Amino acid sequence: MLQTLPAAAATDEAPSRPILQLVGVRKVFGGFAAVEGIDLDVREGEFLTIVGPSGSGKTTLLRMLAGMDQPSEGNITLRGELINDMPPNKRPTCLVFQSLALFPHKSVGENIAFALKVKGVDAATRKKRALELMRIVRLPDNYHDKNVMKCSGGERQRVALARAFAYDPEVLFFDEPLSALDYKLKKALEKELKDLHRETGKTFIYITHSLEEAMVMSDRIGVMRAGKLVQVGTPEEIYGAPVDRFVSEFVGEVNTLKMKRAGAEWHGVDVPGTFTLSPPKDGASLDEAFVVIRPEYMRFLAPGERADNQLTGTVYNEYSLGSRIQYQIRVGEKVMLAELSRARALAPGASSEVTIGWDAADAFTLGS
Repeated sequence: MLQTLPAAAATDEAPSRPILQLVGVRKVFGGFAAVEGIDLDVREGEFLTIVGPSGSGKTTLLRMLAGMDQPSEGNITLRGELINDMPPNKRPTCLVFQSLALFPHKSVGENIAFALKVKGVDAATRKKRALELMRIVRLPDNYHDKNVMKCSGGERQRVALARAFAYDPEVLFFDEPLSALDYKLKKALEKELKDLHRETGKTFIYITHSLEEAMVMSDRIGVMRAGKLVQVGTPEEIYGAPVDRFVSEFVGEVNTLKMKRAGAEWHGVDVPGTFTLSPPKDGASLDEAFVVIRPEYMRFLAPGERADNQLTGTVYNEYSLGSRIQYQIRVGEKVMLAELSRARALAPGASSEVTIGWDAADAFTLGS
């Protein structure tokens, strides 16, 4: 049965060996490679999220992990056992679908306990277990006999989670389960999913197109593009040290400026001026490069104030983001973004002509 673990057991002392391994996994439909040469180790007890644009191959990858599709090439192993041809019902895994796939004619309790009924568990034990799982996913006991279709969208999502836990899987797969929910409910369930992961110690593999979901919940994130895993790392690594321009622009808003080297100096292609760049993280020697600056590292410069790099432009729009304000600044034909706390925001009535700047250490230099 599903065990609730102490928080430390779910995080700090996770075994180093992978629970799932993918080696050279490839999936071809006709002449099209939907997934191309994936190598990946999934650590036991981690929350791994795969993100990518539509058509990147993330759902195809999930279907292979769940046993709904077989790899065209390569191997998938679970605790060292090859599972390429193992059907979904024989795997110690469970998939929470985007559509939830609940039984509309059954009650909340009957939906949750369905797997136990199939296993021949008696009715009293099924009800006891369903109530335990309802408490874990924060559903009141009196919902046990309520028709599932009379529940709200968020409540049905919790029923689907409880039903998945009833299988007592070693690995839970999630196929964009929050995509149809409104923003406030989605944010609440993101936190609850992260809490459930920590409390149960289960391995979660989550598929989404939402970077925000991935950043909030995940231990590690894998970014897919055109069937390949471009980068796998912690949220901090993905956000702060992207391996290429695609990852940097997919993972949040950025300012991207093209540069050309002339001797020892870097000159702007999109904007005028000479710039100081941080060295590329891979140590490559480049004659052309892109410098990428997150909006929160841009700042307005007062007269006499300096930064490693600076540009003069015109503020033409601003957007309130709650505790922060985002500004759009035109520098010639280029639009730059600066995001500042309200304490550092421009004063009302300030001139629209501004100087913005950033330090080389707060940006990253990419070759592509």
